Amino acid sequence: MKEDFLRHDARDEKAIDQRILEIVRATPGGIVSGEELSSRLKVSRTAVWKHIKSLKDLGYRIEAVPSVGYRLVAVPDLLLPAEIAVGLMTERIGRQIISFRETDSTNETAFKLAEEGAPEGTVVLAESQRRGKGRMGRRWESPPGMNLYCSIILRPAILPLQAVQMTFLSAVAVARAVEETTRLVPTIKWPNDVLLSGRKVAGLLNEMGAETEKVNFIILGIGVNINMDAGQFPADLRSPATSLRMETGGAVDRKEFTRALIRALDSLYAAFLVGDYGVVRDEWLARCGMIGRRVHVSYRDSVVAGVATGIDDYGALLLTLDDGCVERVLAGDVTLV
Repeated sequence: MKEDFLRHDARDEKAIDQRILEIVRATPGGIVSGEELSSRLKVSRTAVWKHIKSLKDLGYRIEAVPSVGYRLVAVPDLLLPAEIAVGLMTERIGRQIISFRETDSTNETAFKLAEEGAPEGTVVLAESQRRGKGRMGRRWESPPGMNLYCSIILRPAILPLQAVQMTFLSAVAVARAVEETTRLVPTIKWPNDVLLSGRKVAGLLNEMGAETEKVNFIILGIGVNINMDAGQFPADLRSPATSLRMETGGAVDRKEFTRALIRALDSLYAAFLVGDYGVVRDEWLARCGMIGRRVHVSYRDSVVAGVATGIDDYGALLLTLDDGCVERVLAGDVTLV
């Protein structure tokens, strides 16, 4: 099945569709004549009309006012590149945005793009996923038009052992975006869950292309439940789940949330690149609801219990056991006792 997608690339000349939207939005009164669009875009009036039709096909409501011009009436509730790019003003992340109506997995798509040389900061979005990927091979439920399914390509000059630090960076960015757009106060659960009222609202799945001593690229996979209702979650979830809509009692603007997340990622990543991982680590610890509490960590057939006291520079959970020894836990599912 061929996957439809749209692209925004701030490094190149902007697509005509996006330029039309920018011009209309910036014009007092919001009405622009076809002649003016033709002149400013240096294309024919017929080409302008074709691009207006293309925008309408995407769900934009654009009225043709007789003898006056075109007016933008409403925008679709879709994570379109032209909409996410509005006012983004980031340094690295979001300079290129690719949006799919449907894909198998944004992580898989981003991984292929990274292998083909896609630039750092490329954001891959999808309205739905056929095989959304969760941690440890689990499925991530991905109904269309409800949530955020997002993957970002990064190319930091770090060792493979340091790549896990990007998971903690992602979690902090999601928490910041939740606070900015809803005023809710999320907590973070090791290793990669963001919670509201003790229920999972977001999960992270980072993947890597690397050599023995070199990271070629990292894919930050981020899934956030934004506007799902309780009845849309599958009955066999391993842990309770929620959405921003369920917690706030009203719909949340997905475009606004996505922009907030990209800006948070861009800011945190900039700090990381100049050696300020400690800023990320400290904020993660401040937001983690399990530090100082007794937990069980299960992995396959083993269970270890102790008090969670922190994380090390490589992302391992530090547990103080009953005998006073400190154990580094690299993987597993955590349960608060």
